[in-house]
Amino acid sequence: MVTIDELIKKMPPESRDILRVVWDSLSPADRKGFLSLLSSLPSNSNLVRLLLRLSTQQLRMAFGQKHRVAIVGPTNVGKSTLYNQFIHQKTDRAETSPLPGTTRTNQQADAGLFAIIDTPGADAVGDVGAREQAEALQAAEQADFLIIVFDAIQGIKQSELNLFSRLRALGKPYVIALNKIDLVRKESPAVIARAAQNLGLTVEQVLPLIAKTGEGIPEILTAIAATEPEMVAALGRGLPQYRWQLAWRSIVSAASVSAVIALTPLPIIDFAPLIIIQSAMVLSIARIYNYRVTIQRARELAATFGLGLLARTLFTELSKLGGPPGWLLGAAIAASTSVVMGYAAATWFQSGEKLSKDRVNALTKELTAFFLDSLKSMGKKRPSRQTLQERINAAMQELPQSKEIELFDDPDKD
Repeated sequence: MVTIDELIKKMPPESRDILRVVWDSLSPADRKGFLSLLSSLPSNSNLVRLLLRLSTQQLRMAFGQKHRVAIVGPTNVGKSTLYNQFIHQKTDRAETSPLPGTTRTNQQADAGLFAIIDTPGADAVGDVGAREQAEALQAAEQADFLIIVFDAIQGIKQSELNLFSRLRALGKPYVIALNKIDLVRKESPAVIARAAQNLGLTVEQVLPLIAKTGEGIPEILTAIAATEPEMVAALGRGLPQYRWQLAWRSIVSAASVSAVIALTPLPIIDFAPLIIIQSAMVLSIARIYNYRVTIQRARELAATFGLGLLARTLFTELSKLGGPPGWLLGAAIAASTSVVMGYAAATWFQSGEKLSKDRVNALTKELTAFFLDSLKSMGKKRPSRQTLQERINAAMQELPQSKEIELFDDPDKD
């Protein structure tokens, strides 16, 4: 489990002081819940954002007005791209382009645990620039937390230092994100170290970010959440009700990717590609349930259920019956085995119960039939990857398993 000292180490000085004061005000039980949740947050940014979205109603009921997070920084550093990673509704998307000054006014939207605000460049010049700068600084002044974004390519020049000083003077908790780190990948340690030195921070306090892909967002979210430990502790107490929904999102993704791989007969002849997909899924689900496994252990779990042999056996048996083309059989079987593997892993991590071989076989056959029925309307012509993924995703929304793990009824139980 992460410790408070480890968390504080990653925070800039002002944020450290605020976090320490709030931490000292928490009860021992809330401290434990807070650290437990932060330790079990998924490393996948999509899953983290889903968790925050699922928690919105509970946190609103408990705490009322959510706090406001403003993304501020110089022009053209990727603030709007980062903003678009947080928002819930596509209609709230901010316009982005390589041209400086695309964002002219503040824009606010819902991000689950908090409201997120996109701002214009706070270093703009001229009459228009002065107005935009004033808007950005006003948003920062009214916010509860700041994500201060700088550009790994541009570095930290005097203008950035001047802006940083103005933002620090507001006395808000904040994190520093160094965006576009992928463009200096080989030199990234040196670039981060230089930025930290110029800002007067440690290397740990400058968070690398790739806003266009979401890489680095979980660390930013953890920092934001850490400034509201009371809210996070409450979320930690309610986390179990969200775990299956998070796990199901991972299962849906794995099933659709597995189906696409199965457009060729390779996975049925050699199950190795699906083992890789399913192992990654198991790792993700383990993280959600705060269960530590290695990639090797994940592969062993996949092998334990014998799904590779079962898939090949099913494919052979169903092929003899004629009817569906090979790609359809392969896609249905690959999707069904991935769903069963995900369910088996979640059951294991949640209750310690291992599904019997008979139960695994029955579930796989049942789901294979379901996917065959869902896909047969596509005809015999091999579809595009995107079309197949969309169909699998839509089909899985019809499964009762998408709601709660308990709905995966076991007929052998009383």
